Amino acid sequence: MPFTTRHPAAWSGATAAVLAALTLCASPAAAQTWPAKPIKLVQGFAPAGNGDIIARLMAQKISEPLGQQVIVEGRTGAGGNVASDYVAKSPADGYTIILLTGGHAVSAAMYRQLPFDPVEDFSMTSLVATFAFVVATASDSPLKSVADIIATAKKAPGTLSFSSVGVGSTQHLAGELFKSVAAIDITHIPYRGGAAPVNDVMTGRVSMLFDTLTPTLPQIKAGKLHALGVTSKTRSASLPEVAPVMDTLPTYEVTSWVGIAAPARLPGAILDRLNQELVRAIASPDARERLASLGADARSSTPVEMRSYVAAEIAKWKRVVEVAKIERQ
Repeated sequence: MPFTTRHPAAWSGATAAVLAALTLCASPAAAQTWPAKPIKLVQGFAPAGNGDIIARLMAQKISEPLGQQVIVEGRTGAGGNVASDYVAKSPADGYTIILLTGGHAVSAAMYRQLPFDPVEDFSMTSLVATFAFVVATASDSPLKSVADIIATAKKAPGTLSFSSVGVGSTQHLAGELFKSVAAIDITHIPYRGGAAPVNDVMTGRVSMLFDTLTPTLPQIKAGKLHALGVTSKTRSASLPEVAPVMDTLPTYEVTSWVGIAAPARLPGAILDRLNQELVRAIASPDARERLASLGADARSSTPVEMRSYVAAEIAKWKRVVEVAKIERQ
């Protein structure tokens, strides 16, 4: 019998069915119409730095398959937090995305309060790459292995030192984690960025450093620094001859990372499409080669995997800050 106004229950059921169908179709429709205009990829660091370079690489790689230009926009300040705050408060429509870095997790550990939630305010989309750190000394240093550092520090606590680009930096926390895992005392010497942290290790004023390969690899290749270990689980493609610190300290691991995210509650179909294009881009030989030249290992992920990874990094650095009794900002 056809539906009439005398059968409200039937109308109600039909309406519910139509609404359910529309809901099911909404997500695919969003994917089909997105993107209809250029996309803004925000990054929070200085021009020509690793963050800017990788953002531009990813923008170039996904622009063509998406059919729209992806424009990189720098919003520098507060170690990337200015950019993160801007994107966290942007519309979740797929037209504003961000390159997050390992500093995102460190900020979450170091700041008592941020103007955004570092996990809940973002739709994590895909990791792009991870960066191994390296433990290095001057080429003429008597410290020739990770075991040498530990033995010397246990024999003479506080006599060895390590440099960093500042209190609360990833380099600082990498050194503090090393101290905690090895149960030793070495002195932190903070600098205000620049070349000084590396230069003072090369000249012997500071005993060692924990840093990424970007500033250290040229000095290692030139014979001015001696690499004692990489901080990733496996050997780095950039330094295949250097063993992981894990070979001596099985629970010690430090990697920085970069990944792409969007504001929270990004429609699922757009999130899936963006993830798909990023995974394809990261798998391309030229992208992997360019990332390797920056000391990075290409690594894509699902949105769920990236979310879990970032949350785990935040938890790890919070523990380090607590154990080292570093004053939060």
